[in-house]
Amino acid sequence: MAYMNSSDKMKVVFGDVVLGVHSKGAFGGEGFEYLFSYSAGGMESLAVNGREWLYRAPKPTFWRAVTDNDRGCGFPFRSAMWMGADMFQQVKAIRVFLDGEEIKDFLPPGNNRFQGEVEASSLEVSYAYRTATVPETQVDVSYEIEKSGRIQVKVHYYGREGLPQLPVFGMRFVMPTKADGYVYHGLSGETYPDRMAGGTKGRYEIKGLPVTPYLVPQDCGMHMQTDWLTIRRSSVLANNVKPGKDLSAESFSITFESSGNPFAFTCLPYTAEELENATHQEELPAARRTVVCILGAVRGVGGIDSWGSDVEKDYHIDAAQDIIYSFNIIPCFE
Repeated sequence: MAYMNSSDKMKVVFGDVVLGVHSKGAFGGEGFEYLFSYSAGGMESLAVNGREWLYRAPKPTFWRAVTDNDRGCGFPFRSAMWMGADMFQQVKAIRVFLDGEEIKDFLPPGNNRFQGEVEASSLEVSYAYRTATVPETQVDVSYEIEKSGRIQVKVHYYGREGLPQLPVFGMRFVMPTKADGYVYHGLSGETYPDRMAGGTKGRYEIKGLPVTPYLVPQDCGMHMQTDWLTIRRSSVLANNVKPGKDLSAESFSITFESSGNPFAFTCLPYTAEELENATHQEELPAARRTVVCILGAVRGVGGIDSWGSDVEKDYHIDAAQDIIYSFNIIPCFE
């Protein structure tokens, strides 16, 4: 495995529409290239050794596809505005810190004062999102990049009175191609906050991106109390790849690691909205992407019955309370 050259600083480029940061790998490796978009409102590119890990800019996620139990107790109707908030968000502010010092006027024409690349040992880019809810609230997401390529993601949901209970809260990452599978250290099997008693802590390897074949597609594949998750792919989506040229002969991976408390995650070939739109398995689209949600809060699934009983109160997510969590993204330079 080739690691980044820790003696070199990162190179930061203040563009007109994106902020870029890159560093060459040790022993002549390609290293990493990250792009943070002002217009798309998030991290737009996460490339490691020339391979892209993002299909869309990661955004806060508030929705999971409803289950039969959710429908039975009327939860989707009470909390429907969170589905709209999941799909539509707006950035209200962006802040940039270079080696701990906030950079003012990083947008044009103020950024003309930067000539070419700027060297730095650390970079932080922070986005403040406003939610499409009534009343409105805010989510802050910051990316702290180290010269090794490691990214610490800090997420803060600001609680607001008057909002309905949340289905989930976290960050959603959509990757360009379908993963070969993933390995994680956490609880065995599918687990939820009120369905963890049967889970055994350990290391587990999953082949492919399995979707539970419910008669009606719904939320599935939740894993609680996770310490780390490594996703492996062997295919790329790139216009510069000529037909017949195989860039997927070697698999490549990326790791999400807890930073403090364990996280919950799902790793599926569909977004929550794609699952929500299908009333039968055959209505799901062809699996082309990898959708990873790294979650700081998850609502229970209930299951006392499927005809009206709500999830027990201890497993609700109160939207009036702040939710703060963090995790690391660790690129692999093998």
